[in-house]
Amino acid sequence: MSAPAASREAVEAVWRIESAHIVGTLARWCGDFATAEDVAQEALAAALVTWPRDGVPANPAGWLLTTARRRAIDAFRRRSALDERYADIAHRTDEAEDLDWDPDRIEDDLLALMFIACHPALSRESQVALTLRVVGGLTSDEIARGFLVPTATVQARITRAKKTLAAARVPFEVPPPEERRERLGSVLSVIYLIFTEGSTATAGSALIRVDLAREAIRQARMLARLMPEPETFGLLALLELTAARFPARTDSDGDPVLLEDQDRRRWDLSAIRRGRGALEVAGKAGRGLGAYGVQAAIAECHAVAPSVDETDWSRIVVLYEALGRLAPSPVVDLNRAVAVSMADGPATALPIVDDLVAAGALAGTHLLPTVRGELLTRLGRTEETRAELEDAVRLCGNDAERRVLERKIEALGQG
Repeated sequence: MSAPAASREAVEAVWRIESAHIVGTLARWCGDFATAEDVAQEALAAALVTWPRDGVPANPAGWLLTTARRRAIDAFRRRSALDERYADIAHRTDEAEDLDWDPDRIEDDLLALMFIACHPALSRESQVALTLRVVGGLTSDEIARGFLVPTATVQARITRAKKTLAAARVPFEVPPPEERRERLGSVLSVIYLIFTEGSTATAGSALIRVDLAREAIRQARMLARLMPEPETFGLLALLELTAARFPARTDSDGDPVLLEDQDRRRWDLSAIRRGRGALEVAGKAGRGLGAYGVQAAIAECHAVAPSVDETDWSRIVVLYEALGRLAPSPVVDLNRAVAVSMADGPATALPIVDDLVAAGALAGTHLLPTVRGELLTRLGRTEETRAELEDAVRLCGNDAERRVLERKIEALGQG
């Protein structure tokens, strides 16, 4: 590998690992989140030019911090030489070149970053983009590729998010304890959304976007360390147990492999152990599992079962009933119908699905006709099956999933 290429890889590696620390430290230092994020990006751009030419510095993170700090000082100088904030920051130029990295303070900075990126004043799309940028260290191009949207769209979302935070005068701080738990739900849901898109992509050619899923797991681990609430561990358990099946979920061509056909020897046993450990921690709180914890318990049932036939489907039905009370949604009801079909047969499950159809639930997605088609197949109602699967193909946005559905239609024959 050439020296410039190695230097570029070093920049990317340092940024991915340290970017959240850097932005958090800068935001605390200058008191302005938007400025901190901007000058950190400028420092990254400078490193991409300087390091291949001059070599990787001995303290890469310190170099980025110092460069970003200088850019912030220049920006404040340009705004006004009499600005009080500039005067305060400029006074600090006599400090050591590298900003102090207090481990306890860094944890506060990271937690503040997570809560700011997921601030309720922002739209969900902006929360996701900002979280991936400032907490995950992903570039706009990487975020755009992950969600199959134009880079300009991602950049616009991030710009709007920073303007919204500035207009709302959101301080760079961890929310007070009385607000923290309430706003934690937003942070958890954003991490879950990122993982869900990585686990089963809604569009495109790949079923799994591993980079997105891994980033969500990394953030969940970080959050569990910073804020060890039961539901944080519940989410971490869910992500670990779900990701454990990734190696067996696609074949050599990238096409989906159904659960009953997966080689369970390929499941990641280390991820299963981590997930079960996190679930155990979540369950020890004594208040009962939350919605993410219950989903993790369902994933655990699959993880420990030797096969589909030997899975404890009755327990999964009970868990889905509990989940329906904690977090009711048509998707939960649909998944419960699948579990009921495995525990008690398709005839028992079909009325649940038909109720969803009658209610107009999940319109515009392929999920409902896919499940209904599977139940009808098992009941021998071939023509109705074909109609449902054809609807599912029409509605499915993911190429890999669409191919599976098309093969199911072919298997029905021409009769």
